This record gives sequence, structure tokens and C-alpha cells, in this order.
Amino acid sequence: MNREGGKEKLNMKFKAYFSKYKQHVMLGALMTLVTTIAISCASSGFNLFSKSDDVQLGQQMAQQIAADPAHYPILNNPTLTAYLQSIEDRIVSSPNVQNKDFHYRVQIINDPKTINAFTIPAGGIYVYTGLLNFINDESALAGVLAHETTHADHRHATRNLTQAYGLQMITALALGNNPGLIAQIVGALGSQLTVLKFSRDDEREADQGSFDDLNQLPGRPWWPGGVNLFLQKSLAAQPNQPGAFQQLFLTHPVDQQRIDAINSDIKSSGIGNPTAAQLNVGNYARYKSMLTGSAATAPYGH
Repeated sequence: MNREGGKEKLNMKFKAYFSKYKQHVMLGALMTLVTTIAISCASSGFNLFSKSDDVQLGQQMAQQIAADPAHYPILNNPTLTAYLQSIEDRIVSSPNVQNKDFHYRVQIINDPKTINAFTIPAGGIYVYTGLLNFINDESALAGVLAHETTHADHRHATRNLTQAYGLQMITALALGNNPGLIAQIVGALGSQLTVLKFSRDDEREADQGSFDDLNQLPGRPWWPGGVNLFLQKSLAAQPNQPGAFQQLFLTHPVDQQRIDAINSDIKSSGIGNPTAAQLNVGNYARYKSMLTGSAATAPYGH
């Protein structure tokens, strides 16, 4: 009996040891898988967030912007805003835009000293009056709007959050420790516009998207290389106006490589130089002149 009892205890210890061993092996394999996926996330554009997360994050950011007129004074000029929105709506109709269900709404920030534009997740686009004054034609404006559209369409903000929080999120989700982690991150970051800082790779992808969006529009109403009209002028003017371009260069790094990449697309596509109709300088100047009127420079609530 004692010999049998000793054997039973030995068997129980062995089973307990083997069970713990299996758990360690499985955990090690899981962590290896998690690390592999996380590395893949950083290199492949993988996005752990859902499109509804983009919508929620965008809504929270839009609320923050609306509640802060001191920093984001929205221009109260329905005619000028409708003009920009009409261009944006046509851009979104391009076959190259995939997430057409996002709400691509353009608003104008009344800050003539800032040359910039930005987009929030799910399509809210904000253009500064400083940028509108800086450019001279519709193709440049369409290029900028298509660039910002691509940031939302390709979901760059939440894709970057996946890279920043990827290992933590994947581990928590895989282990079942915190199934609501994504929602918590979205809620915590909803008031932080710092997530809108993009990498040079993001910028080149948005430039490419701008070119493709405009190039695939029926009739090509704007020159597909329009974003380069803005980039070339910005790169040349920035040394003499560093303050005006501070936000642009902080959130949208501009360099010659971006310009060269689009020039390569222009050359390989054979689209040639912009036509007068694509630039539509006279029509743009008519709308641009609204920025000097008193009605055009009164922000909401003032």
C-alpha cells in the first residue's frame, strides 16, 4: 500500500509538472506569435482598429475642435466652404477612394498666419485660410484635399496607433485579459490631435493617393500632380516663412523626395503639364477673394 501510495503521489507531481510545462510552452509559442504579428503590423500597414473606431475617434476629435475656437476658429462663409466641399465630393467619387462611407466634410479654419491642412479619422478635413491664400489655382487645392482624403481613406491615424500599441493590444486580446482595450485607447486619445502626426512614409502614400484619386477621375478636371504645385511652393517658401509653415512641417514632413516621387508618376503616366482648364486660376481667384471680406473672416460665435 505504501509503495502504491508513493507511486500515486509521484504520478500526481509528474502530471502537475507536465501541465505547467505545457502552459509555459503554449505561452512561449503564443508570445512568439504575438511578437511576429506585432512586427508584421509595423511593416505591413495592418490595423487592429475597426472602421467604427475611426468614426468614434474622428467624432471625438471634431467635438474637441468645435469646443476650442481660440485655437480652431471655424470660418463662417457658407459659399467658400461649399466650394471646397464640392471639390472634395468629386474627389471622393474617384474609383481610387475605397472608404466612401466615411464622412468627408471640409471646414475652414480662420488663421491666415498658418499654412496647413489636416484630416481627422473617418474624413473630417480642416483647411487653414493661410493655405488658401498661399496657393493660386484649383489643381493645387484639389491636390491638397486629395492628399488629406487619402490619410482618412487609408486610415493612417489608427494604423499608426496599431504600431504604437500593437504588442500591448495583441497580447491583451490574445490572452483575453482586456477585451475592451481598443475602446479604452480610442476613448483616451479622442481628445489628442497629436495622433495626427504622420511619418514620411504616410506622407508619400498620401501623395500617391492624391495623384491616383485625381488621375482616375473621369475627364481629369484637375491636374493629377496638383499636390506637387503646393509642395514645391511650400519647400521654396518655408525658409523665409518658418512660422507660417511650422505646423505643416511638423505634421506633414515635406522633402524633395516626396516631390520627386510624384514627378516620376507624372512622367510615367504621360499626363503632361496642367492645362488652363485644370488650373482654373480665374475661378479660384474669385473664391479666394472672399477671404478679404469682413463676412468671410468672422469665425463662428464671433
